[in-house]
Amino acid sequence: MRIKRSIERVPGGMMIVPLLLGTLINTLFPTAPKVLGGFTGALLGGALPILAVFYVCMGATLDFRATPAILKKGGSLFITKIAISAVLALLIGRWLGNAAIGGGVLAGISVLAIVAAMNDTNGGLYMALMGQFGAREDVGAYSVMSLESGPFITMVTLGVVGLGHFPWQTMVGAILPLLVGMVLGNLDHELRDFLGRAVPVLVPFFAFALGAGLNLRNVMTAGIAGILLGIAVVLITGAALILVDRLTGGTGVAGIAAAATAGNAAGVPAAVAAANPAYLPVVPQATALLAACVIVTAILVPLVTAWYAKRIGLVDKVTNG
Repeated sequence: MRIKRSIERVPGGMMIVPLLLGTLINTLFPTAPKVLGGFTGALLGGALPILAVFYVCMGATLDFRATPAILKKGGSLFITKIAISAVLALLIGRWLGNAAIGGGVLAGISVLAIVAAMNDTNGGLYMALMGQFGAREDVGAYSVMSLESGPFITMVTLGVVGLGHFPWQTMVGAILPLLVGMVLGNLDHELRDFLGRAVPVLVPFFAFALGAGLNLRNVMTAGIAGILLGIAVVLITGAALILVDRLTGGTGVAGIAAAATAGNAAGVPAAVAAANPAYLPVVPQATALLAACVIVTAILVPLVTAWYAKRIGLVDKVTNG
């Protein structure tokens, strides 16, 4: 049986399929964690510890020795994404605060969901697209952008715009696993390879644990809003990132390729709420919205990137050699 290959046919499948499986189990058997207990119960309710290990392994893949061109490219895209999410958080936060929209087509949309969706880039998708359409510095730029991974940048954004107080100890705790991984990976390249290989392996495990905290009814009701959130991420961040990429000497393809939401963004709401309980009521909806957003952006971004590359003549250059 080709289980892995079948899962990977779904956009973001290694994140989405386990997440939906966990959601299904929680919907049908909500008492399973308490009844089963032990390791199974811990897995059904243990997304945060798995995410902590994930960020250590992710950090190990980051190289301190980035060239100036890579720093310029990655830094400009990184800052642009954060700036966009901060502006939207400031504007929408005056209306919603920490809460979510209660009804209508946009039910469940919250500032937390918007910021998490726009801050975290889908690295695997970005690297794949840059391998086809990008230059060397475009590929290397993700070494800077991957600093978006995890809840730290989202916490900073929400704190800066006045939508929550996060103690400095909590902020340090949010980024410490990533920093520890970075130090280990740069001190020992063999350790970097060792830990780096665990990154894709951990994704389905924390996705399953996240799903086990959701109810399928919430996921279904988040469908339309999640689709609209995904489209908004591509349109808003994509347009700005294309402009910034071109202003810094690029073709724009790196900008649009960076406009997809990473699968691990679905774990950000739970981590943020663990640091600030004011966000606890919106976590289930925000997680479901982000899961839908991951799928939508994973479908749209490759299509738009290929269209844009063809429009500016990059496809012919790639095809001809």
